[in-house]
Formats: sequence, structure tokens, C-alpha cells
Amino acid sequence: MDGREEGRWRSTACSRPGRLLLVETRRIGSLEVSVVGLGTNNFGMTLEVGKVGPVVDAALEQGINFFDTSDSYGTSEERVGKALGAHRDEVLIATKFGSQVRGQPDTGGARPDYVRRAVDSSLMRLGTDRIDLYQIHRPDPDTPIADTLGALSEIVATGKVREIGCSNFTAAQLEEANKPAGTGPRFVSVQNHLSLLERADEAGTVPLCEKLGIAYLPYYPLANGILTGKYHRGEEPPEDTRLKRWESRLAGTLSDATFDRVDALATWARDHGRTLLELAFAWLTAKPCVASVIAGATRPDQVVANVAAGRSSLSSSEVEEIDELLSGFDNR
Repeated sequence: MDGREEGRWRSTACSRPGRLLLVETRRIGSLEVSVVGLGTNNFGMTLEVGKVGPVVDAALEQGINFFDTSDSYGTSEERVGKALGAHRDEVLIATKFGSQVRGQPDTGGARPDYVRRAVDSSLMRLGTDRIDLYQIHRPDPDTPIADTLGALSEIVATGKVREIGCSNFTAAQLEEANKPAGTGPRFVSVQNHLSLLERADEAGTVPLCEKLGIAYLPYYPLANGILTGKYHRGEEPPEDTRLKRWESRLAGTLSDATFDRVDALATWARDHGRTLLELAFAWLTAKPCVASVIAGATRPDQVVANVAAGRSSLSSSEVEEIDELLSGFDNR
């Protein structure tokens, strides 16, 4: 059973009187999540605290019920918890452990004792009594996955966590993790980098998710904003953008090869009555295992645009056209 087969549309009451939105939902294990989720990396890294609330309010109003954070995203967990406030029971919160928390050298990894400590710390920061989806942020080569799953199973039994998932796992690591779960909780999701410009997971992880019934949660679906059209060939990234902040880390990202792909995709989208943003979301949600597209936002209007784009869809023949178009660039 995959996320798309379980997908349906639900009505969501909004904070504005008389307004009702329809939002497609899909499954992550026992969780019914909006097909567009809100990634909150920016909340604890770059976004001013006063701007977090309006973004969360916009997400709630648009029908987003899935909020993804991590204990390593600065103050994101605290800010997410505070911004949701009385709406906590209306939403699903996903967070992560395993990456080192900035300024805390004794953090990171997936040892059982650390997992138990990390979940309690996240619960406290989020101001909640349970985490809906608890994810290991990255594989820990020093800890057998069976040991980590054992600790997570204990935590699920306490009610502190409802479902467990992983992030940045290869297909081989995901398959390895699926073996020792036995009758206990197993990873119901994997959150990896996937977009029209980053397609490595199509070769192994995506097909494996479809085979095992694991929900796939793509992050960076807009390729750090490149698929929004905010960047232009031969121009420096705008000052207030992620690519400008991470210029040294993402050197070469805004290459002619990248823009050749973007231009071809933009042309296809225009010729088929869609925007590039709509195409970016629709290509992802066309994959049966994709349950929710994790899209970040720093302004309410970006949330609105993401949700609107998430309503776009592609036929199977259109997906084939896009894949064929992209394959023409693969060997360049």
C-alpha cells in the first residue's frame, strides 16, 4: 500500500469565517498527511522570530497539517511548538534526531541511550506529549540499525512517538533497516532529496519504497528555489536567498547546465498550461510512493503558492514526456 493509493481529498476548516479548502491527503503509516507539508528548517536558522507565526498561520489556513522539523535546526522545534499553540491537536508534527545539535558536542548518532534522551528533549522543545513521526536524520555507521530500531520500538510503546521514519538513507540502507524490524515498529517513511534537478533516488530508493510500501518524503523539491524562477542565468543570487547564504557550500549550482534544464522544463510547462512551480510539485506527486512534499517557506505568500501548485497533476504520458526531456541532459 502506498501513499498515493490512500490519497483522498478532505475538507479543512480555516481560520477565516466562511472559508473551506479542499486538500489532498495521503498516508504515512497510520498518519493522514497533507500532500504539501511545511519544512521548517528556516524557522531556526534564518527567519526572524516574528515572521514564524504568519507562515504557520498561512499553512494552517491553507489546509497544511504536516509540519517537519529537526532538533538540529537551531530553535525551529521551539518556534514550531509555540506557533502551533492551541492548534497542536489539528496537525501532525515530524521531527528528527541523529545530527549533531549546534553547540552541543555530546549530541548526534543513533545509539539507544541517545535516542531515548533526544526524544525527551524534542518533546520538551515542541511543548507536546507526542511526536507523530520521529525520524533518524542520517545513518549512523557506528550503531547497528537493529539497536536503533529496538530503542525506537520502546519509545513507540510508551506513546511518546506514533510512527518512525528515516532520512538520507540509500536504498541499501533502507532495505537493511527493514529486515530486523520483525513484528515491531518499522520505518514507514524516508525523507530524501528529490526534485526535477536531483533525481538520483529514482534509480533505487523510489522503486524500493513502492515495493515495501514506504512513504517517500522529498525535501528540497524546488532545488533550493531554482525551480521557482527566482534565479537567472549569469546573475548573482539575490541577497536574501538560500543560495546566496550558502554560496560556498553550493558552488557551481547555478551553472549553465542547470539553467539549460530549467529553461527546457519552463518551456514544457508553459506549452502545457502550467507554471514551473506547478510542474515541480506535480512531477513529485505523480510518484505513487510520495506522501507529502516537504516545502519550506519564509513568507505566507510562498505557502499559498506551494499549496496551489500542489493541486496540479500530470498524466502518465506527461510524466513520460518530462522524463524523456530530462534524459536528454543526463549524458551532457
